[in-house]
Amino acid sequence: MVKIGDQVRYLDAVGGGVVTKFQSKDVILVLEPDGFETPVLVRQVVVVEPTDAYNFPKQTPTFSQQVSPEVDEEPEIVLPPYQFNERDETVEGELLSIYLAFVPCNIKQLQTTDMDLYLINDSNYYLNFQLLSGVLDMGVRTQNSVEPQTKLLLETVNKLALNDFEELRFQAIAYKKHRFDAKPAIDISLHINPTKFYKLHSFRENDFFEEPAFLLTFLERDVMNFADQITSESIQKALLHKEAPAPKKLSSKQEKPEIIEVDLHAHELLDSVAGLSNWDLLQIQLDKFNAVMRENLKNKGQKIVFIHGKGEGVLRKEIEKLLKSKYRSCYYQDASFQQYGFGATQVTIR
Repeated sequence: MVKIGDQVRYLDAVGGGVVTKFQSKDVILVLEPDGFETPVLVRQVVVVEPTDAYNFPKQTPTFSQQVSPEVDEEPEIVLPPYQFNERDETVEGELLSIYLAFVPCNIKQLQTTDMDLYLINDSNYYLNFQLLSGVLDMGVRTQNSVEPQTKLLLETVNKLALNDFEELRFQAIAYKKHRFDAKPAIDISLHINPTKFYKLHSFRENDFFEEPAFLLTFLERDVMNFADQITSESIQKALLHKEAPAPKKLSSKQEKPEIIEVDLHAHELLDSVAGLSNWDLLQIQLDKFNAVMRENLKNKGQKIVFIHGKGEGVLRKEIEKLLKSKYRSCYYQDASFQQYGFGATQVTIR
């Protein structure tokens, strides 16, 4: 790379000198021994390293590459740290729904596999919580905060430690960062039969994970779960009276919503891009992405294909950043290669 002050020699003529100035991005001025400055194309010179007393180069000359003066690059896009926006609140989220989920690391080896333990906050409220466990002596297992509409990985539980979850107690306080309807403090104890961790039918399809998971309900739509609080009276009642099977609920998954396609190419969003910089176009594309996501966040199971094209991958990377920060409860993957090639991302609303 040629720079001011380099000693150069000409490739197509005899002579050389010292670079004194860039006249343009392709032309430099070379001060020759006779005191005259000669304009020369950058590609027609080579940088000369210092020579010894016998006029041999001390190092192998480095041939110049065609260079351009430094050009101001577009500023790097720096997204602010993720914070839940109250505009993303849903009507359903005003009622607290809180779950604990055990997700096997390898469901094909259910007898030996470890399990990821998640807390799922399917509401518009922040939660300050603590989870306690133990059979004889109960102790605090974790204390943390979880944002609205988020699933939080608490820990990976070794298979041998699952017996510690036979007795659980969950305590939490729900709040918002603006005016809100106050919720009562949450304090609920649950009993889990440890054999459920070894039975495949305990792990079912769900709205929060792509894999089957064992879900425990703390609250659902503001109602605490007391079904798993087993007492001696409930055991006697179960032995004397066989409960009639509850009517099967019609699965909301029977009718799968159609896949929504959203083309984020600039020519699909705008009549003209004249006068807009790459930065302006990117913001318009991300605004469209956010608008579609907000519109569909309450539609559990909805699949949306965002067509962003292959290009240099800038838009794709920014979409992935938003999904990992702002829409962490959603699942995303590459869309069908046969239909979209490498130019689309499919998002599933969870």
